[in-house]
Amino acid sequence: MMSEFPEMVKQLPVADIPMDGVLGRLLQAENMQVVFFEIEPIGAIPLHTHGDQWGVVLEGEMDLTIGGETKTYSKGDTYFIPAGVEHGATFKSRFRCIDVFADADRYQTKR
Repeated sequence: MMSEFPEMVKQLPVADIPMDGVLGRLLQAENMQVVFFEIEPIGAIPLHTHGDQWGVVLEGEMDLTIGGETKTYSKGDTYFIPAGVEHGATFKSRFRCIDVFADADRYQTKR
């Protein structure tokens, strides 16, 4: 069973992510962002690039492709995606993670 983020995380602003089944709570720093993600089993997110990204899986499982190599990540696993490296993910079950993005403007707050 999926546990929820604590109330202090739920009170963070919602990130404007134009994908059904993806909820991100945004913690903004001057030079980076931290996003607390809750993702439904939405299938594949297409390959894309951006700045450095580091994450840790809290619950669920995803297939993550980084630079053409696909691995399955589950609870407790961490991953690092270097800036400019093409990557994408497939979500087959409910999933929660915390991602840190080097891009301070990766996501905007939903209005």
